[in-house]
Amino acid sequence: MYAVIRSGGKQYRVVPGQTIRLEKMTGDPGSRIQLGEVLLVENDGKFQSGKPLLANAKVEATVLEHDRANKIIVFKKKRKKQYRRTRGHRQYFTAVRIESITL
Repeated sequence: MYAVIRSGGKQYRVVPGQTIRLEKMTGDPGSRIQLGEVLLVENDGKFQSGKPLLANAKVEATVLEHDRANKIIVFKKKRKKQYRRTRGHRQYFTAVRIESITL
């Protein structure tokens, strides 16, 4: 059994027991949250899809931690013009473990 969920403008294929990193969400570490935007559920070879969301499907997850990803460097340069800019960015994320998928 797996589900396709939408969170933070991205889509994720999840199965129970899987750990994924989502965009920053509310909730304390150890608390349970519901990921309500379920697009598709597969159960024993039978697919159920929504238009665009499945109304009766829920994915429950446990918040593991809030953290920041590795730094990426953004470097801009225009040659022969003495123009250089360096910026760094670390994106916030929430690590969650998928507990159950219900229909």
